[in-house]
Amino acid sequence: MKIAIIGTGYVGLVSGTCFSQFGHNVTCIDKDKQKIEALKNGQIPIYEPGLEDLVKENVAAERLSFTTETAEAVKNANAVFIAVGTPTSRRGDGYADLSYVYAAAREIAPYLENYTVIVDKSTVPVGTAQQVKRIIREENPKAQFDVASNPEFLREGAAIDDFMQPDRVVIGVETEKAAEVLKQIYSPLGLTEASLVITNPETAELIKYASNAFLAVKISYINDMANLCEKAKADVVTLAEGMGLDSRIGSKFLQPGPGYGGSCFPKDTLALNKIAQEHGTTLRVVEAAIEVNSAQKAKMVKKIREALGGSESGKTISCLGLTFKPETDDMREAPSLSILPALSEKGAKVRAHDPHGMEAAKVLMSEIEYLDDPYEVCEGADCVVLMTGWNEYRALDLEKLASVMKDKLFIDLHNIYEPEILKEKGFKYFGVGRN
Repeated sequence: MKIAIIGTGYVGLVSGTCFSQFGHNVTCIDKDKQKIEALKNGQIPIYEPGLEDLVKENVAAERLSFTTETAEAVKNANAVFIAVGTPTSRRGDGYADLSYVYAAAREIAPYLENYTVIVDKSTVPVGTAQQVKRIIREENPKAQFDVASNPEFLREGAAIDDFMQPDRVVIGVETEKAAEVLKQIYSPLGLTEASLVITNPETAELIKYASNAFLAVKISYINDMANLCEKAKADVVTLAEGMGLDSRIGSKFLQPGPGYGGSCFPKDTLALNKIAQEHGTTLRVVEAAIEVNSAQKAKMVKKIREALGGSESGKTISCLGLTFKPETDDMREAPSLSILPALSEKGAKVRAHDPHGMEAAKVLMSEIEYLDDPYEVCEGADCVVLMTGWNEYRALDLEKLASVMKDKLFIDLHNIYEPEILKEKGFKYFGVGRN
């Protein structure tokens, strides 16, 4: 199959590369000439484990190519995937900004010559497929096409595995002809009926939002329980284990922390609330999850302040981890962006280390000092805050850490370490939902 991908951001680049690994002929299109030239030279604009090698392999095999020219790629494609950003509207009202999706639809419309399936891969509100269809029909009345919804379910840091071994593939179509094209595209996966969900575009669009919102609710729920555990002298780690062993609940996303972030959960929960309001209903559970997540970041600031004796002014705070999760360089909506500036504004000297996120963080938090070694970051520090659970922070040399710090305060926002182990090394330990 010949596939065109509009957009070489996270979703577009991962999807295009994996489709080419299936054996399809894929052309990724982007208006950013500098990015396209970099990709042609094997330079990947994002950090995602395994992606760079896969791109190079498929470019060498001539199954994957990059261009700024839309016409030829779309003209020859069996399917065109729209994989552009849908950020929260600049108005700040929670609505998803669909301007990039609609612009992509207008851009490809004139070049549709043969039957083509236009696929919304971006996360979009209910009804977007119908709007894309309307735009293309207005721009090119003679075009033979269908519009489908095929939402992505990629976890940053595990995107290749998620694409190659998906829990499910959701296809929202209006015709059997469009369904057959998408079935053929995904046929290398050998999908079973249980993992292939075929429905209408509206349901497919909503599945993506409903899934992300449910996971966000789970995170906010366990963070709420962590706050209760601290008051009730209970241990949230054991509580989560006891809950997660129930097969109806499961253990995933029951890890307390400083709150969810990233490119999906914050914007998708807001957008889903707006979708509900537009349809005359409310999603009170989702609204509560958003409120809890916002409050959780403020609670982490308070936790750090109290650990320091009630004031951070004049104290040196060392932060390990900046990105919203491990195995990504993504700083979008990272809890560190709310927590660290709040401490700095009250007179703290903040130093930080992150394996892959420091370059992006420097643009967003210029007031913080960045160092390339986690132990150097902690030299002379009054406390260390473990902000992101990177693997390299899970086996720190605690004796070395203790020897370089001024005061041995260890604030573990992901409960990675057992309190007893830290206490044996002379640290005062502060976790989330632990006593």
